[in-house]
Amino acid sequence: MVLPARPLSSAQAVRFTQAVALLQSGQHPQALSIAETLVREAPQAADAWQLLGMCLADGGHATQSDAAFEHALDLLPGNASVSSNYAMCLARRGKLLRARDQFEAAAPVLRKALALSDQLVSAWVDLGVVLRRLGRIDEALTVLRRAERMLEQRGADVFEVRDAINGVLADAGRPAEALAGARALVASHPDRAPAHETLSTLLWEHGAAHAPDEDPMRVFGAAAQAQSGNLPLQLSFARMLLAARRPDEALAVLHPLRKREPENALLAWFAADALDALHERGQATRLYDAASRGALAELPEFLNARARHAFRTQRFDLAASCAENAVKRDPGNQEGWCHLGTAWRLIGDAREHWLCDYEALVGDVEVAPPPGYADMASFLVSLGTTLEGMHTASREPVNQSVRGGSQTAGQLFGRDDPVIRAAEDALRTAVERWLMTLPASATHPFLARKQYSVQFVGSWSVRLNASGRHANHLHPRGWASSAFYVALPNEIFAPPAPSHAGWLQLGQPLEDLELDLLPRRIIQPRPGHLALFPSYMWHGTVPFESAESRLTVAFDMQPKI
Repeated sequence: MVLPARPLSSAQAVRFTQAVALLQSGQHPQALSIAETLVREAPQAADAWQLLGMCLADGGHATQSDAAFEHALDLLPGNASVSSNYAMCLARRGKLLRARDQFEAAAPVLRKALALSDQLVSAWVDLGVVLRRLGRIDEALTVLRRAERMLEQRGADVFEVRDAINGVLADAGRPAEALAGARALVASHPDRAPAHETLSTLLWEHGAAHAPDEDPMRVFGAAAQAQSGNLPLQLSFARMLLAARRPDEALAVLHPLRKREPENALLAWFAADALDALHERGQATRLYDAASRGALAELPEFLNARARHAFRTQRFDLAASCAENAVKRDPGNQEGWCHLGTAWRLIGDAREHWLCDYEALVGDVEVAPPPGYADMASFLVSLGTTLEGMHTASREPVNQSVRGGSQTAGQLFGRDDPVIRAAEDALRTAVERWLMTLPASATHPFLARKQYSVQFVGSWSVRLNASGRHANHLHPRGWASSAFYVALPNEIFAPPAPSHAGWLQLGQPLEDLELDLLPRRIIQPRPGHLALFPSYMWHGTVPFESAESRLTVAFDMQPKI
């Protein structure tokens, strides 16, 4: 039973005001001390409890903060001040969870914030982005449109939300609308790199159907040429050219920038990447070495880039050193672990087998048919039909491993489609069965993080056409990754023994590293089977020749704590 609310006394109100000022100036311990004292002195004062809630939220104590705010609302149900402060604390927490890619946790926090105060436009934006990442495409579009209207009414900057809307339209299979929106955003914000990135990416994947004669980089390039002083735009354009495998053009963009800022280590790094791709190894080495003498040497992304160059120049000890530094600074860095395993293999270090146990750490799991389906074959027919309708792109994404095929846009799982939901549930069950079979280890970078369930942090479908393949790659955002086989050409399902056409290969490095290493394990795909492996393992597919396509579902996972 909650006793009737009573206000703070005049003296207590003064201390309340002092605590708020301390909290706003970053003096958290002092503010918390006052809040705890006021709660003891005035347990029936809602202001004391909401002050405690604010202090606890500021200190990162989410559960205790919620309890304090809820008690304040029990004392004063529907109070505008308490509701507003509680909502703002929840919105900040939701934004932090979004930044950490903890989307499943962020969604209910943001929803609660907006239920308490529906005028928090930044929370609507965050919720829209989170819903998109969770695959709830229709709801994400509705939420982002609402945020757009609120921002327009306030005369605020609508750039971020409109760029997100264009991405959601593409995810929803509406590329013509997404392209129109991206063109409009570029026209209104020609200096904003993300708008150009979105437009170029859409043209790359959908240009054959919607702009067949347009170079995907044309508008981006014209903007970069017209704004030579816009360094973020220049760098973004150069990186886009590198992703599109046009390093000579990237180098041409970087050259005048480096003349203007010869000591800029970031420019040296990007130029080194371009020179490396052009096989100008000597020049690339000098630039990587120069860039490594400053703050970039602490950045895992740079260390991984330098490790790749070290592989190409046969300096395997340097590659190992860069990789070791990368995982020291970021223990969950999948690319760093991948490079370290590769370096250990090349220098004959037995730790490669400890890190990449291709038998114990790789699963080939048969998936049970979802409820309502007589067998897996009938489910695969339904799933295949659904997925085929989602493959609207005319070519592979600009920065992915697919060669000769297409990949669905956005998140596959989470969509409001009964077949997709059934697939998600069946695959989660299969993953959880596999997790139970993994060995235990407190020191292994993969096994030490094992839980009994996972959260999906990325999910998509790939359709490979004749001669299609996955280039060897890894998944930097995952902990464990996968391939579920929906439909396979006969050539793959029952190939001649020596060919392995269309099979999954594990352990063979990225082709661009120019390392003469064979796969460590090759797995024959089978419809209804799920391959599972650590995200840091190199994996790809052997090319195949067939008029039939190779249709899969793939997803990245993180342990669910």
